[in-house]
Amino acid sequence: MKVIQNALITVYHKEKLDVIATELHRLNINIFSTGGTYNYLQELGIPAKTVESLTGYPSIFGGRVKTLHPVVMGGILYRRENPDDIKQVEQYNIPSIDLVIVDLYPFEDTLKQTDDESEIIEKIDIGGISLIRSAAKNFNDVLCVPSQEYYPNIIEILRKGGATSLEQRKQFASYCFKVSSHYDTVISNWFMGETHLRYGENPHQSAVFHGNIKDCFEQLNGKEISYNNLLDIDAAVSLINDFDKYTFAIIKHNNACGVAIRDNLLDAWKDALAGDPVSAFGGVLICNGKLDAQTAEAINTLFFEILIAPNYEPEALEILKSKKNRIILKQKNFNLPEIQYRTLLTGVIEQEKDTSIEMVESLNYPTQQRPTQAQMDDLLYANRLVKHTKSNAIVLVKNGQLLASGMGQTSRVDALNQAIAKAKRFNMNLSGSVMASDAFFPFSDCVEIAVKEGIVSIIQPGGSVRDKESIDACDKAGISMVFTGIRHFKH
Repeated sequence: MKVIQNALITVYHKEKLDVIATELHRLNINIFSTGGTYNYLQELGIPAKTVESLTGYPSIFGGRVKTLHPVVMGGILYRRENPDDIKQVEQYNIPSIDLVIVDLYPFEDTLKQTDDESEIIEKIDIGGISLIRSAAKNFNDVLCVPSQEYYPNIIEILRKGGATSLEQRKQFASYCFKVSSHYDTVISNWFMGETHLRYGENPHQSAVFHGNIKDCFEQLNGKEISYNNLLDIDAAVSLINDFDKYTFAIIKHNNACGVAIRDNLLDAWKDALAGDPVSAFGGVLICNGKLDAQTAEAINTLFFEILIAPNYEPEALEILKSKKNRIILKQKNFNLPEIQYRTLLTGVIEQEKDTSIEMVESLNYPTQQRPTQAQMDDLLYANRLVKHTKSNAIVLVKNGQLLASGMGQTSRVDALNQAIAKAKRFNMNLSGSVMASDAFFPFSDCVEIAVKEGIVSIIQPGGSVRDKESIDACDKAGISMVFTGIRHFKH
Protein backbone atom coordinates (compact mmCIF):
# COMPACT_ATOMS: atom_id res chain seq x y z
CA MET A 1 0.00 0.00 0.00
CA LYS A 2 1.21 3.52 -0.80
CA VAL A 3 0.38 6.51 1.36
CA ILE A 4 -0.60 9.73 -0.39
CA GLN A 5 1.51 12.70 0.71
CA ASN A 6 0.99 15.28 -2.04
CA ALA A 7 -1.99 15.82 -4.33
CA LEU A 8 -2.37 17.94 -7.46
CA ILE A 9 -5.91 19.12 -8.24
CA THR A 10 -6.96 20.91 -11.43
CA VAL A 11 -10.63 20.54 -12.24
CA TYR A 12 -13.30 22.24 -14.30
CA HIS A 13 -16.34 20.96 -12.40
CA LYS A 14 -16.16 21.67 -8.68
CA GLU A 15 -19.16 19.61 -7.53
CA LYS A 16 -18.15 17.26 -4.66
CA LEU A 17 -14.64 18.67 -4.71
CA ASP A 18 -15.35 20.13 -1.25
CA VAL A 19 -15.78 16.60 0.11
CA ILE A 20 -12.51 15.44 -1.49
CA ALA A 21 -10.60 18.50 -0.28
CA THR A 22 -11.93 18.11 3.25
CA GLU A 23 -10.79 14.49 3.37
CA LEU A 24 -7.36 15.40 1.99
CA HIS A 25 -6.98 18.09 4.65
CA ARG A 26 -8.09 15.67 7.37
CA LEU A 27 -5.34 13.27 6.28
CA ASN A 28 -2.71 16.07 6.27
CA ILE A 29 -2.13 15.64 2.53
CA ASN A 30 -0.54 18.65 0.85
CA ILE A 31 -2.59 20.10 -1.99
CA PHE A 32 -1.26 21.87 -5.08
CA SER A 33 -3.80 23.39 -7.44
CA THR A 34 -4.29 25.69 -10.42
CA GLY A 35 -6.06 29.05 -10.67
CA GLY A 36 -9.82 28.46 -10.42
CA THR A 37 -9.41 25.35 -8.32
CA TYR A 38 -7.03 27.13 -5.92
CA ASN A 39 -9.49 30.00 -5.47
CA TYR A 40 -12.30 27.56 -4.78
CA LEU A 41 -10.24 25.79 -2.10
CA GLN A 42 -9.39 29.13 -0.50
CA GLU A 43 -13.09 29.95 -0.27
CA LEU A 44 -13.61 26.63 1.50
CA GLY A 45 -10.82 27.43 3.92
CA ILE A 46 -8.77 24.43 2.76
CA PRO A 47 -5.00 25.08 2.77
CA ALA A 48 -3.44 24.72 -0.69
CA LYS A 49 -0.43 25.87 -2.69
CA THR A 50 -0.47 27.17 -6.22
CA VAL A 51 1.21 25.29 -9.06
CA GLU A 52 3.11 28.53 -9.71
CA SER A 53 4.79 28.12 -6.32
CA LEU A 54 6.25 24.87 -7.65
CA THR A 55 7.23 25.96 -11.13
CA GLY A 56 8.26 29.57 -10.55
CA TYR A 57 6.20 30.47 -13.61
CA PRO A 58 2.78 32.11 -13.71
CA SER A 59 -0.10 30.78 -15.78
CA ILE A 60 0.56 32.18 -19.25
CA PHE A 61 -1.15 32.64 -22.62
CA GLY A 62 -4.56 33.13 -21.09
CA GLY A 63 -4.31 29.93 -19.07
CA ARG A 64 -3.14 27.75 -21.97
CA VAL A 65 0.03 26.84 -20.06
CA LYS A 66 -0.22 26.13 -16.34
CA THR A 67 0.99 22.64 -15.47
CA LEU A 68 3.24 21.78 -18.43
CA HIS A 69 6.50 22.08 -16.54
CA PRO A 70 9.29 19.58 -15.66
CA VAL A 71 8.75 20.06 -11.94
CA VAL A 72 5.08 19.10 -12.20
CA MET A 73 5.52 16.32 -14.72
CA GLY A 74 8.65 15.10 -12.99
CA GLY A 75 6.84 14.90 -9.65
CA ILE A 76 4.28 12.63 -11.30
CA LEU A 77 6.43 10.53 -13.60
CA TYR A 78 9.56 9.81 -11.60
CA ARG A 79 9.95 6.18 -10.52
CA ARG A 80 10.09 6.03 -6.74
CA GLU A 81 12.42 3.03 -6.64
CA ASN A 82 14.74 4.06 -9.47
CA PRO A 83 18.08 5.37 -8.07
CA ASP A 84 18.76 7.63 -11.05
CA ASP A 85 15.27 9.14 -10.89
CA ILE A 86 15.64 9.75 -7.15
CA LYS A 87 18.98 11.56 -7.70
CA GLN A 88 17.40 13.88 -10.25
CA VAL A 89 14.41 14.56 -8.00
CA GLU A 90 16.82 15.65 -5.27
CA GLN A 91 19.00 17.61 -7.69
CA TYR A 92 16.11 19.66 -9.06
CA ASN A 93 14.07 19.81 -5.85
CA ILE A 94 11.05 18.07 -7.40
CA PRO A 95 8.27 17.16 -4.95
CA SER A 96 6.58 13.79 -5.15
CA ILE A 97 3.01 14.01 -6.46
CA ASP A 98 1.13 10.86 -5.45
CA LEU A 99 -2.44 11.80 -6.33
CA VAL A 100 -3.66 13.65 -9.41
CA ILE A 101 -7.27 14.79 -9.71
CA VAL A 102 -8.34 16.19 -13.05
CA ASP A 103 -11.64 17.15 -14.64
CA LEU A 104 -11.11 18.19 -18.26
CA TYR A 105 -12.49 21.19 -20.10
CA PRO A 106 -15.99 20.19 -21.30
CA PHE A 107 -15.19 19.99 -25.02
CA GLU A 108 -18.14 17.70 -25.82
CA ASP A 109 -20.64 19.93 -24.02
CA THR A 110 -19.22 22.99 -25.76
CA LEU A 111 -19.94 21.44 -29.14
CA LYS A 112 -23.60 21.18 -28.15
CA GLN A 113 -23.74 24.81 -27.06
CA THR A 114 -21.94 26.70 -29.81
CA ASP A 115 -20.59 26.65 -33.35
CA ASP A 116 -18.00 29.31 -32.55
CA GLU A 117 -14.71 27.72 -33.62
CA SER A 118 -12.53 29.92 -31.40
CA GLU A 119 -14.60 29.05 -28.33
CA ILE A 120 -14.50 25.36 -29.21
CA ILE A 121 -10.73 25.41 -29.71
CA GLU A 122 -10.19 26.94 -26.28
CA LYS A 123 -12.07 24.04 -24.72
CA ILE A 124 -9.46 21.55 -25.93
CA ASP A 125 -7.69 20.63 -22.71
CA ILE A 126 -3.91 20.28 -23.05
CA GLY A 127 -2.47 20.32 -19.55
CA GLY A 128 -5.22 18.19 -18.04
CA ILE A 129 -4.94 15.43 -20.61
CA SER A 130 -1.14 15.43 -20.19
CA LEU A 131 -1.49 15.06 -16.42
CA ILE A 132 -3.94 12.18 -16.83
CA ARG A 133 -1.72 10.26 -19.24
CA SER A 134 1.41 10.89 -17.18
CA ALA A 135 -0.15 9.79 -13.92
CA ALA A 136 -1.77 6.76 -15.53
CA LYS A 137 1.53 5.71 -17.07
CA ASN A 138 3.13 5.81 -13.64
CA PHE A 139 0.30 3.92 -11.91
CA ASN A 140 2.95 1.95 -10.07
CA ASP A 141 3.40 5.02 -7.83
CA VAL A 142 0.58 7.45 -8.59
CA LEU A 143 -3.21 7.37 -8.40
CA CYS A 144 -5.06 9.48 -10.96
CA VAL A 145 -8.74 10.47 -10.88
CA PRO A 146 -9.53 11.49 -14.50
CA SER A 147 -13.02 12.98 -14.19
CA GLN A 148 -15.79 13.88 -11.76
CA GLU A 149 -17.40 10.55 -12.61
CA TYR A 150 -14.81 8.91 -10.34
CA TYR A 151 -15.03 11.38 -7.43
CA PRO A 152 -17.06 8.92 -5.32
CA ASN A 153 -14.31 6.32 -5.78
CA ILE A 154 -11.55 8.55 -4.44
CA ILE A 155 -13.78 9.78 -1.59
CA GLU A 156 -14.23 6.19 -0.48
CA ILE A 157 -10.45 5.57 -0.59
CA LEU A 158 -9.71 8.71 1.40
CA ARG A 159 -12.31 7.90 4.05
CA LYS A 160 -10.57 4.55 4.53
CA GLY A 161 -7.24 6.23 5.26
CA GLY A 162 -5.96 7.31 1.82
CA ALA A 163 -3.52 4.45 1.21
CA THR A 164 -3.79 2.85 -2.23
CA SER A 165 -2.94 -0.59 -3.55
CA LEU A 166 -1.27 -1.33 -6.88
CA GLU A 167 -4.50 -2.98 -8.02
CA GLN A 168 -6.47 0.19 -7.26
CA ARG A 169 -3.97 2.43 -9.03
CA LYS A 170 -3.97 0.19 -12.09
CA GLN A 171 -7.77 0.19 -12.13
CA PHE A 172 -7.79 3.99 -12.05
CA ALA A 173 -5.20 4.01 -14.85
CA SER A 174 -7.68 2.11 -16.99
CA TYR A 175 -10.28 4.79 -16.20
CA CYS A 176 -7.74 7.40 -17.27
CA PHE A 177 -7.12 5.95 -20.69
CA LYS A 178 -10.83 5.40 -21.19
CA VAL A 179 -11.44 9.09 -20.50
CA SER A 180 -8.53 10.30 -22.61
CA SER A 181 -9.45 8.00 -25.50
CA HIS A 182 -13.03 9.25 -25.59
CA TYR A 183 -11.93 12.87 -25.21
CA ASP A 184 -9.46 12.66 -28.08
CA THR A 185 -11.96 10.78 -30.25
CA VAL A 186 -14.54 13.55 -29.85
CA ILE A 187 -11.92 16.15 -30.78
CA SER A 188 -10.75 14.10 -33.74
CA ASN A 189 -14.31 13.67 -34.98
CA TRP A 190 -14.88 17.41 -34.74
CA PHE A 191 -11.79 18.16 -36.82
CA MET A 192 -12.71 15.48 -39.35
CA GLY A 193 -16.24 16.79 -39.52
CA GLU A 194 -19.41 15.19 -38.26
CA THR A 195 -22.92 15.13 -39.62
CA HIS A 196 -25.98 15.26 -37.40
CA LEU A 197 -28.47 12.94 -39.07
CA ARG A 198 -32.24 13.46 -39.15
CA TYR A 199 -32.63 10.52 -36.77
CA GLY A 200 -31.21 7.08 -36.09
CA GLU A 201 -32.47 3.66 -37.06
CA ASN A 202 -35.92 4.81 -35.88
CA PRO A 203 -37.38 8.32 -35.55
CA HIS A 204 -37.12 8.34 -31.75
CA GLN A 205 -33.34 7.73 -31.88
CA SER A 206 -30.85 10.56 -32.42
CA ALA A 207 -27.79 9.87 -34.59
CA VAL A 208 -24.52 11.40 -35.75
CA PHE A 209 -22.10 10.33 -38.47
CA HIS A 210 -18.54 10.85 -37.23
CA GLY A 211 -16.71 11.39 -40.45
CA ASN A 212 -16.87 13.40 -43.64
CA ILE A 213 -19.30 12.04 -46.20
CA LYS A 214 -17.84 14.46 -48.74
CA ASP A 215 -14.62 12.44 -48.71
CA CYS A 216 -16.60 9.56 -50.19
CA PHE A 217 -19.26 11.11 -52.41
CA GLU A 218 -20.34 14.23 -54.20
CA GLN A 219 -24.08 14.61 -53.68
CA LEU A 220 -25.63 15.75 -56.95
CA ASN A 221 -29.28 15.72 -55.93
CA GLY A 222 -31.73 14.89 -53.18
CA LYS A 223 -32.49 15.23 -49.50
CA GLU A 224 -30.26 14.71 -46.48
CA ILE A 225 -28.75 11.25 -46.09
CA SER A 226 -30.22 9.31 -43.15
CA TYR A 227 -28.74 6.79 -40.72
CA ASN A 228 -30.39 3.87 -42.53
CA ASN A 229 -29.27 5.31 -45.86
CA LEU A 230 -25.67 5.25 -44.63
CA LEU A 231 -25.92 1.62 -43.57
CA ASP A 232 -27.21 0.65 -47.02
CA ILE A 233 -24.64 2.85 -48.76
CA ASP A 234 -21.82 1.17 -46.85
CA ALA A 235 -23.19 -2.28 -47.74
CA ALA A 236 -23.55 -1.25 -51.39
CA VAL A 237 -20.02 0.11 -51.69
CA SER A 238 -18.53 -2.91 -49.92
CA LEU A 239 -20.29 -5.23 -52.37
CA ILE A 240 -19.57 -3.34 -55.59
CA ASN A 241 -15.88 -3.06 -54.68
CA ASP A 242 -15.57 -6.83 -55.13
CA PHE A 243 -16.49 -6.70 -58.84
CA ASP A 244 -14.63 -5.49 -61.93
CA LYS A 245 -17.05 -6.22 -64.77
CA TYR A 246 -20.14 -4.09 -65.37
CA THR A 247 -22.23 -4.76 -62.28
CA PHE A 248 -25.49 -3.36 -60.98
CA ALA A 249 -26.71 -4.10 -57.46
CA ILE A 250 -29.87 -3.25 -55.54
CA ILE A 251 -29.52 -3.11 -51.75
CA LYS A 252 -32.31 -3.32 -49.21
CA HIS A 253 -31.69 -3.41 -45.46
CA ASN A 254 -27.95 -4.01 -46.03
CA ASN A 255 -28.51 -7.08 -48.24
CA ALA A 256 -28.52 -7.44 -52.00
CA CYS A 257 -31.96 -8.22 -53.43
CA GLY A 258 -30.79 -7.95 -57.04
CA VAL A 259 -27.34 -8.18 -58.68
CA ALA A 260 -26.22 -8.89 -62.22
CA ILE A 261 -22.98 -8.81 -64.23
CA ARG A 262 -23.35 -8.00 -67.90
CA ASP A 263 -21.50 -6.46 -70.86
CA ASN A 264 -23.26 -3.13 -70.35
CA LEU A 265 -25.01 -1.31 -67.51
CA LEU A 266 -28.48 -1.35 -69.06
CA ASP A 267 -28.57 -5.14 -69.25
CA ALA A 268 -27.02 -5.38 -65.78
CA TRP A 269 -29.76 -3.11 -64.43
CA LYS A 270 -32.58 -5.05 -66.10
CA ASP A 271 -31.37 -8.41 -64.80
CA ALA A 272 -30.61 -7.08 -61.32
CA LEU A 273 -34.15 -5.71 -61.10
CA ALA A 274 -35.63 -8.97 -62.38
CA GLY A 275 -34.22 -10.82 -59.37
CA ASP A 276 -36.66 -9.07 -57.02
CA PRO A 277 -38.65 -6.16 -58.48
CA VAL A 278 -40.75 -5.92 -55.31
CA SER A 279 -37.90 -5.43 -52.81
CA ALA A 280 -36.18 -3.01 -55.20
CA PHE A 281 -38.90 -0.44 -54.41
CA GLY A 282 -37.28 2.19 -52.16
CA GLY A 283 -33.88 0.53 -52.39
CA VAL A 284 -30.31 1.73 -52.82
CA LEU A 285 -28.89 1.26 -56.32
CA ILE A 286 -25.20 1.08 -57.17
CA CYS A 287 -23.17 0.42 -60.30
CA ASN A 288 -19.48 0.48 -61.18
CA GLY A 289 -19.62 2.20 -64.57
CA LYS A 290 -20.51 5.60 -66.00
CA LEU A 291 -24.29 5.81 -66.03
CA ASP A 292 -25.68 6.55 -69.49
CA ALA A 293 -28.98 8.15 -70.50
CA GLN A 294 -30.60 4.93 -71.70
CA THR A 295 -29.96 3.21 -68.37
CA ALA A 296 -31.14 6.33 -66.53
CA GLU A 297 -34.44 6.19 -68.45
CA ALA A 298 -34.96 2.59 -67.37
CA ILE A 299 -34.08 3.32 -63.74
CA ASN A 300 -36.26 6.42 -63.65
CA THR A 301 -39.44 4.32 -63.79
CA LEU A 302 -38.68 2.89 -60.32
CA PHE A 303 -39.05 4.62 -56.97
CA PHE A 304 -35.70 4.36 -55.19
CA GLU A 305 -33.96 6.18 -52.37
CA ILE A 306 -30.36 6.42 -53.60
CA LEU A 307 -28.32 5.89 -56.73
CA ILE A 308 -24.53 5.60 -56.60
CA ALA A 309 -22.22 5.60 -59.61
CA PRO A 310 -18.64 6.66 -60.31
CA ASN A 311 -19.85 9.08 -63.00
CA TYR A 312 -22.91 10.17 -64.98
CA GLU A 313 -23.58 11.38 -68.49
CA PRO A 314 -25.09 14.90 -68.38
CA GLU A 315 -28.31 13.70 -70.02
CA ALA A 316 -28.57 10.86 -67.52
CA LEU A 317 -28.31 13.31 -64.62
CA GLU A 318 -31.01 15.51 -66.11
CA ILE A 319 -33.35 12.51 -66.24
CA LEU A 320 -32.55 11.32 -62.73
CA LYS A 321 -32.93 14.76 -61.15
CA SER A 322 -36.60 14.82 -62.11
CA LYS A 323 -37.38 13.73 -58.53
CA LYS A 324 -36.09 16.39 -56.13
CA ASN A 325 -35.76 14.11 -53.07
CA ARG A 326 -33.97 11.33 -54.92
CA ILE A 327 -30.40 11.08 -53.59
CA ILE A 328 -27.84 10.87 -56.39
CA LEU A 329 -24.24 10.28 -55.35
CA LYS A 330 -21.09 10.38 -57.41
CA GLN A 331 -18.66 7.98 -55.77
CA LYS A 332 -15.12 9.21 -55.26
CA ASN A 333 -12.00 7.08 -55.17
CA PHE A 334 -11.63 6.16 -51.50
CA ASN A 335 -10.71 3.13 -49.45
CA LEU A 336 -13.01 1.61 -46.86
CA PRO A 337 -11.44 1.13 -43.41
CA GLU A 338 -9.57 -2.14 -42.92
CA ILE A 339 -10.75 -2.37 -39.30
CA GLN A 340 -14.39 -2.61 -38.20
CA TYR A 341 -15.68 -1.59 -34.78
CA ARG A 342 -18.87 -2.39 -32.91
CA THR A 343 -20.00 -1.31 -29.45
CA LEU A 344 -21.38 -3.96 -27.15
CA LEU A 345 -21.91 -4.41 -23.43
CA THR A 346 -19.62 -1.85 -21.80
CA GLY A 347 -16.95 -1.81 -24.49
CA VAL A 348 -15.99 -2.00 -28.12
CA ILE A 349 -14.89 -4.96 -30.24
CA GLU A 350 -12.86 -4.67 -33.39
CA GLN A 351 -11.98 -6.98 -36.24
CA GLU A 352 -10.33 -6.91 -39.63
CA LYS A 353 -12.75 -6.33 -42.49
CA ASP A 354 -13.54 -9.46 -44.50
CA THR A 355 -11.67 -8.69 -47.72
CA SER A 356 -11.03 -12.28 -48.77
CA ILE A 357 -11.91 -13.06 -52.39
CA GLU A 358 -11.47 -16.71 -53.24
CA MET A 359 -10.00 -17.56 -56.64
CA VAL A 360 -9.86 -20.77 -58.70
CA GLU A 361 -6.32 -21.54 -57.56
CA SER A 362 -7.33 -21.73 -53.89
CA LEU A 363 -10.28 -24.11 -54.27
CA ASN A 364 -10.48 -27.79 -53.35
CA TYR A 365 -12.46 -30.28 -55.44
CA PRO A 366 -13.80 -33.10 -53.22
CA THR A 367 -16.46 -34.45 -55.63
CA GLN A 368 -16.09 -36.74 -58.64
CA GLN A 369 -17.67 -34.14 -60.91
CA ARG A 370 -15.83 -30.85 -61.49
CA PRO A 371 -17.54 -27.57 -62.43
CA THR A 372 -17.56 -26.45 -66.05
CA GLN A 373 -15.96 -23.09 -66.82
CA ALA A 374 -19.38 -21.39 -66.94
CA GLN A 375 -20.33 -22.97 -63.62
CA MET A 376 -17.00 -21.93 -62.09
CA ASP A 377 -17.61 -18.31 -63.12
CA ASP A 378 -21.01 -18.41 -61.43
CA LEU A 379 -19.63 -20.14 -58.33
CA LEU A 380 -16.98 -17.49 -57.74
CA TYR A 381 -19.55 -14.77 -58.39
CA ALA A 382 -22.02 -16.35 -55.95
CA ASN A 383 -19.31 -16.74 -53.33
CA ARG A 384 -18.58 -13.01 -53.49
CA LEU A 385 -22.27 -12.24 -53.08
CA VAL A 386 -22.80 -14.56 -50.12
CA LYS A 387 -19.95 -12.80 -48.30
CA HIS A 388 -22.09 -9.66 -48.26
CA THR A 389 -25.29 -11.41 -47.15
CA LYS A 390 -26.46 -11.68 -43.56
CA SER A 391 -25.89 -15.13 -42.01
CA ASN A 392 -27.11 -17.77 -42.25
CA ALA A 393 -26.95 -17.13 -45.97
CA ILE A 394 -27.56 -19.03 -49.20
CA VAL A 395 -27.18 -17.44 -52.63
CA LEU A 396 -28.47 -18.87 -55.91
CA VAL A 397 -26.86 -17.66 -59.16
CA LYS A 398 -27.17 -18.44 -62.84
CA ASN A 399 -25.40 -16.84 -65.79
CA GLY A 400 -24.08 -13.92 -63.76
CA GLN A 401 -27.45 -13.09 -62.23
CA LEU A 402 -28.55 -13.31 -58.61
CA LEU A 403 -31.68 -15.48 -58.80
CA ALA A 404 -32.46 -15.29 -55.10
CA SER A 405 -30.92 -15.39 -51.66
CA GLY A 406 -31.94 -16.61 -48.25
CA MET A 407 -30.55 -14.51 -45.43
CA GLY A 408 -30.53 -13.97 -41.69
CA GLN A 409 -32.01 -17.38 -40.94
CA THR A 410 -31.32 -19.46 -37.85
CA SER A 411 -30.70 -22.57 -39.94
CA ARG A 412 -29.04 -23.12 -43.29
CA VAL A 413 -31.95 -25.24 -44.50
CA ASP A 414 -34.34 -22.35 -43.79
CA ALA A 415 -32.07 -19.97 -45.73
CA LEU A 416 -32.05 -22.37 -48.72
CA ASN A 417 -35.81 -22.86 -48.65
CA GLN A 418 -36.30 -19.12 -48.44
CA ALA A 419 -34.08 -18.59 -51.49
CA ILE A 420 -35.86 -21.29 -53.50
CA ALA A 421 -39.30 -19.92 -52.64
CA LYS A 422 -38.26 -16.43 -53.63
CA ALA A 423 -36.75 -17.55 -56.93
CA LYS A 424 -39.96 -19.38 -57.82
CA ARG A 425 -42.05 -16.38 -56.84
CA PHE A 426 -40.36 -14.33 -59.55
CA ASN A 427 -40.39 -17.19 -62.08
CA MET A 428 -36.66 -17.80 -61.96
CA ASN A 429 -35.56 -21.09 -63.54
CA LEU A 430 -33.27 -22.83 -61.05
CA SER A 431 -32.28 -25.58 -63.44
CA GLY A 432 -28.57 -25.21 -64.14
CA SER A 433 -28.02 -22.71 -61.32
CA VAL A 434 -25.30 -22.79 -58.65
CA MET A 435 -25.47 -22.36 -54.91
CA ALA A 436 -23.14 -20.59 -52.45
CA SER A 437 -23.22 -20.97 -48.68
CA ASP A 438 -21.44 -18.64 -46.24
CA ALA A 439 -20.54 -21.57 -43.97
CA PHE A 440 -20.27 -25.36 -44.14
CA PHE A 441 -23.22 -27.74 -44.30
CA PRO A 442 -23.56 -29.66 -41.02
CA PHE A 443 -25.68 -32.29 -42.82
CA SER A 444 -26.39 -33.35 -46.40
CA ASP A 445 -29.97 -31.98 -46.37
CA CYS A 446 -29.11 -28.75 -48.19
CA VAL A 447 -27.39 -30.67 -50.98
CA GLU A 448 -30.36 -33.01 -51.33
CA ILE A 449 -32.83 -30.09 -51.53
CA ALA A 450 -30.62 -28.29 -54.05
CA VAL A 451 -30.43 -31.33 -56.32
CA LYS A 452 -34.22 -31.62 -56.43
CA GLU A 453 -34.42 -28.00 -57.63
CA GLY A 454 -31.96 -28.48 -60.48
CA ILE A 455 -28.92 -26.84 -58.90
CA VAL A 456 -25.81 -28.26 -60.59
CA SER A 457 -22.87 -26.98 -58.56
CA ILE A 458 -22.16 -25.79 -55.02
CA ILE A 459 -19.49 -23.65 -53.38
CA GLN A 460 -19.01 -23.67 -49.62
CA PRO A 461 -16.16 -23.44 -47.08
CA GLY A 462 -16.17 -27.10 -46.05
CA GLY A 463 -14.80 -28.10 -42.68
CA SER A 464 -17.72 -29.99 -41.18
CA VAL A 465 -17.03 -33.31 -39.50
CA ARG A 466 -19.81 -34.60 -41.77
CA ASP A 467 -18.48 -33.16 -45.03
CA LYS A 468 -18.40 -36.66 -46.49
CA GLU A 469 -22.18 -36.90 -46.30
CA SER A 470 -22.54 -33.78 -48.47
CA ILE A 471 -19.82 -35.02 -50.83
CA ASP A 472 -21.54 -38.39 -51.20
CA ALA A 473 -24.88 -36.68 -51.88
CA CYS A 474 -23.24 -34.65 -54.66
CA ASP A 475 -21.60 -37.71 -56.16
CA LYS A 476 -24.86 -39.65 -56.03
CA ALA A 477 -26.63 -36.85 -57.93
CA GLY A 478 -23.71 -36.31 -60.32
CA ILE A 479 -23.19 -32.64 -59.42
CA SER A 480 -20.01 -30.80 -58.46
CA MET A 481 -19.05 -29.10 -55.23
CA VAL A 482 -15.98 -27.04 -54.37
CA PHE A 483 -14.53 -26.08 -50.98
CA THR A 484 -13.04 -22.64 -50.37
CA GLY A 485 -11.72 -23.20 -46.85
CA ILE A 486 -12.91 -19.68 -45.98
CA ARG A 487 -16.05 -18.96 -43.98
CA HIS A 488 -17.94 -15.70 -44.58
CA PHE A 489 -20.20 -15.17 -41.57
CA LYS A 490 -21.82 -11.74 -41.46
CA HIS A 491 -23.73 -10.80 -38.32
